[in-house]
Amino acid sequence: MKVLAGLCVLEDEGLVFEVAQELKRQTQGLAIDLYFKASFDKANRTSISSFRGPGMGAGLKMLEKVRVKTGLKLVTDFHTPDQAEAVAEVVDFMQIPAFLCRQTDMIVAGAKAALKHGRRLNVKKGQFLAPWDTRNIVEKVREVEAETGMKGVDLEWFWLTERGASFGYNALVVDMSSFQVMQGFGVPVFYDATHSIQIPGAAAGGKTTGGKREILEVLARGAMAAGANGVFLECHPRPSEAKSDGPNAFYLEHVGAFLKQLLAIKAVVEPMPKLLHKSGL
Repeated sequence: MKVLAGLCVLEDEGLVFEVAQELKRQTQGLAIDLYFKASFDKANRTSISSFRGPGMGAGLKMLEKVRVKTGLKLVTDFHTPDQAEAVAEVVDFMQIPAFLCRQTDMIVAGAKAALKHGRRLNVKKGQFLAPWDTRNIVEKVREVEAETGMKGVDLEWFWLTERGASFGYNALVVDMSSFQVMQGFGVPVFYDATHSIQIPGAAAGGKTTGGKREILEVLARGAMAAGANGVFLECHPRPSEAKSDGPNAFYLEHVGAFLKQLLAIKAVVEPMPKLLHKSGL
């Protein structure tokens, strides 16, 4: 199972290495393919005064140090098409944020850079999209494959991520049938366990994001039972001190134990045959 785990945003270098090394320690021996995640720029913060990160240049250098020091593979977001090439030179898994998932130039630039450098691409489904509308994202990526004649590192080089859909004011709802819908387009799907419980602007004063950490575990377990191929999980050793998305960050100390639970659920569900054929649905 692929797991994208780490910090919401690159904070200080000491914290970055603390989290990366602890994730590596806790996941040793587990049947997972781990990628250390941290963003160099949180370009969609609620408030203009919120911490955004060190920027692309300093952030990519910090991520390179993580690879050298820990041997972990890397994942990070890019926010404009012109960033795709530089990001692809450093990280193993490139990521398009949810709010940019319909931007054709982003998808094309990301797919081209990922294919060129033998990387993977993950597009997070925006909370404004129904799962069946991700077909258009997939078709854009497949068109790049056809036009360039390039192949990915394997058949699963391109992923989508489910993070819920907007319902009412700010709260997100995860439709567990969306995993089957999106996988029907021939791509594997991550479940974003932390942003699915996010409530933008819900913290004091409406200037920062709130979240419902208390429902993270039950939703992630449900996603594994529903057939999600992997999990995206932001964590922090001290969530109350996090500079971004602290209210929905998972506690770093429990990541290993939680991933064991998700693997156990996945192992039970995967061998189960479907009892209805397509003609009977």
